[in-house]
Amino acid sequence: MKKRSKWTAVGFALMVAVVGGAVHAQQLKNENLLVGMPQGFKLGFKDSKNGMNMQEFIPTGETVQSWTEMVTVQVFLSRKDLQPAAFLGAMQQQWAGACKGSSATPVATGKVNGYDAASVLLRCPLLASTGKPETTMLTAIKGNDSFYVVQRAVRSVPTPEQFQTMKQYIESVSVCDSRLPSRACPTVK
Repeated sequence: MKKRSKWTAVGFALMVAVVGGAVHAQQLKNENLLVGMPQGFKLGFKDSKNGMNMQEFIPTGETVQSWTEMVTVQVFLSRKDLQPAAFLGAMQQQWAGACKGSSATPVATGKVNGYDAASVLLRCPLLASTGKPETTMLTAIKGNDSFYVVQRAVRSVPTPEQFQTMKQYIESVSVCDSRLPSRACPTVK
C-alpha cells in the first residue's frame, strides 16, 4: 500500500510532463494511469482517503463549485474486486436517481492496453443541484494493482466539437506497467 500511495505524485508528474513539456526524461515505475491534464485546465481539487486518490481538473479561471468542464481522476488502490462494467452500471443507476429524465448509453466493454475496461456516456437534461444540463463520459480500467476511473464532464448540452473532444480524451486514457513488457510504460520527456 505504501508503494502505491506514490501514485498521486507519479500520476501528476506524468500530467505535467505531457502538458508542460518537462525537459528531463523519466521512466515510470510499476503500474501507472496514463492521463493528461487538458490544455487550459488546472488542478482544482485533490484528496486521498480510504484507499482512493482523487483529482479534479477544471478550466483556468473556474472553481470546483462553478465549472463548465471538469475532468475527474480516481484511483482505487489495491481494489482487485472492482469490475469496470459493474462499477459503471452502478454509476448509471446513481445518475438516474440524481437526474430526472437522464439517459445513458449501454456500458461498452473491451480492453485498454490489455486491461479490462468499460465506458459509458451519461446525459442529464437538468441536474437539480445546479439547474443546468450535464453530460459526462467515463472510462473504468481494472489494473493488476488498482482500479482506475476517469471522467470528463460538461455542464451543458455539448456541441459536436465538445463531444468529440470528450470522446478523444476518454479514448486516450490508458494504464501501463513497467514490470510487464507487453504493457510497458512510455518514457516521459
